[in-house]
Amino acid sequence: MPELPEVETTKNGIAPHILNQTIERIEIRQPKLRWPIPDDVAHKLPGQVIRHVTRRGKYIGVQTDAGTLIIHLGMSGSLYFVAPETPPMFHDHVDIHFAGVDKVLRYTDPRRFGAMLWQEGDWQLHELISHLGPEPLTDGFNVDYLYEKAKGRKQAIKQFIMDSKIVVGVGNIYANEALFMAGIRPTRAAGNISKARLAVFVECIKAVLAAAIAQGGTTLKDFVSGEGKPGYFKQELKVYGRADQPCVTCQAPLKEIRQGQRSTVYCAHCQK
Repeated sequence: MPELPEVETTKNGIAPHILNQTIERIEIRQPKLRWPIPDDVAHKLPGQVIRHVTRRGKYIGVQTDAGTLIIHLGMSGSLYFVAPETPPMFHDHVDIHFAGVDKVLRYTDPRRFGAMLWQEGDWQLHELISHLGPEPLTDGFNVDYLYEKAKGRKQAIKQFIMDSKIVVGVGNIYANEALFMAGIRPTRAAGNISKARLAVFVECIKAVLAAAIAQGGTTLKDFVSGEGKPGYFKQELKVYGRADQPCVTCQAPLKEIRQGQRSTVYCAHCQK
C-alpha cells in the first residue's frame, strides 16, 4: 500500500506538470472505486485551472476555484503521465486531459480500493480528512503532543503510532523502521514509555519518513511515482521484510510477529 512517503513522492512528481494548467476533460472509464466517483468530478472540473496540489495524510488535493479533487491511492493505485494516444490498460480507470498539454494524467488501480472524491470550500474539512492527526514532519508533531496522547494507553506502541487520529502517515513499513531506530520494542504499551524515549521516537519517525521521501518511497510491489519512477527506500530498510535475517547492529536474528494482522519485525536484543 502506498504510504505517506509514496503519496508525497507522487504529489511532488505530478505537481510541476499540472499546476496552473486548465483541465480540458475527465475521462472516467470505471467510476466504481472504493466509493463511486461523484458526478461533480466530471461536471465541475473541466475548464478549471489547477491552483494548488497539496497532501493531507495519504490524500492528495488537486485544488481549483470550483472545488478540490481529492485522490487516495488505496492499496494499489498510482498516478502517472502518458501520451494522449496511449491506449488504456484494463486497470486504467481515469484520465485527466489538459488544454494545450501533450500528456494525460492517468489513474490506475488494480484493486479499485482507491478513491476520487469532490469537496467544495476547504478540502481538509471533508469527513474522511477532518479527524486526522498532525502531519509527522511538522512542528505540531512533537514529544509534548505525543506524550500527552500516550498517557495511560495500554495499546502497543506500534499500533498506537499507526492510528491516523494520533498522527498521519506512519504506516506499517515506517513504524517498523522508526521503532528499530529508536530502540523501542513494538509491543511495549504506549503509556509505559518515558518522555525521553518518546522524544527520540519522534525524531526517528521524522528521520525515517524524510529519508524515504528523499529516496522516492519504497517499492514493495508495483509502486511508482507520478513520473513513473520506482522508489528506492527498500534498499535502506533495516527490519521490515527481513525476518530471520541478522540485525544490522548486533547480528542477532530478527523476529517476526503479527500485530493487528500486520507483520512486525524487530530485534529482541536492540529494542527494549
